[in-house]
Amino acid sequence: MKQIDINIEHGDCLEVLKQYPDNFFQLIVTSPPYADSRSKTYGGVKPDDYVDWFLPRAEEFQRVLRQDGTFILNIKEKVVNGERHTYVMELILALRKQGWFWTEEFIWHKKNCFPGKWPNRFRDAWERCLQFNKARKFNMYQEEVMVPMGDWAKTRLKNLSDTDRARDESKVSSGFGKNISNWQGRDMAYPTNVLHFATECNNRQHSAVFPKALPEWFIRLFTKEHDWVLDPFSGSGTTAEAALALNRNAVGIDIHSEYCQLAKERTAAHQYRLCEEEAEYAADNS
Repeated sequence: MKQIDINIEHGDCLEVLKQYPDNFFQLIVTSPPYADSRSKTYGGVKPDDYVDWFLPRAEEFQRVLRQDGTFILNIKEKVVNGERHTYVMELILALRKQGWFWTEEFIWHKKNCFPGKWPNRFRDAWERCLQFNKARKFNMYQEEVMVPMGDWAKTRLKNLSDTDRARDESKVSSGFGKNISNWQGRDMAYPTNVLHFATECNNRQHSAVFPKALPEWFIRLFTKEHDWVLDPFSGSGTTAEAALALNRNAVGIDIHSEYCQLAKERTAAHQYRLCEEEAEYAADNS
């Protein structure tokens, strides 16, 4: 079995990435510190300064990403003086000027979001996962993230009309159409761009951790085994652990040494479990 490399690097990704060659990573998936967030651990970049802070790092991401690779940015705007700040939208526009293609936007729906209420809004239960690419053609393996068709198919596909058996053009002339009969006899369907993942995770030692299912989903969609995955704001190493579980190589970078140590411990423990499982499998089949 080919060796999997997991490298956890301590430092600012702006500097650490300079040691990596051009066109090296197949996928970048990360959740950077949001504006004004986690000031005790990451300094709390101000919303008005966020784009200027992020763009030099994005330039390095662009350099180390393969031409057919993908960059997934998990981010969320915040409320400032009673209204949503526009730094995320400003960042999208700035990244496009930098040469990125803004290919898609996925919505992460937090299934188990805690209840809450403010005087003029309700609690956020979703975050953005923005997809950027260097080129219009990129590697994507949609079959790896297909989902069960669901019970609706048993009745909806049972008795099809003539319209269902031909391409039914959109009634609002959007250019989209569907042929329902194409889905007869299929057990799996392609997912939507809304991802339903709970916020719970097995690590309580980091101030903001996304669930392992989130990077895992994107790793399945945009990489193959032994590809290289980068998380330049890796925190406690969730992305690296997900990559390891899926037999991908990974690099995680974080500016805090204690989080790097935690990430190393998590991935080392996971590698140890994998070795144990391989040894048990070999013994059972010897």
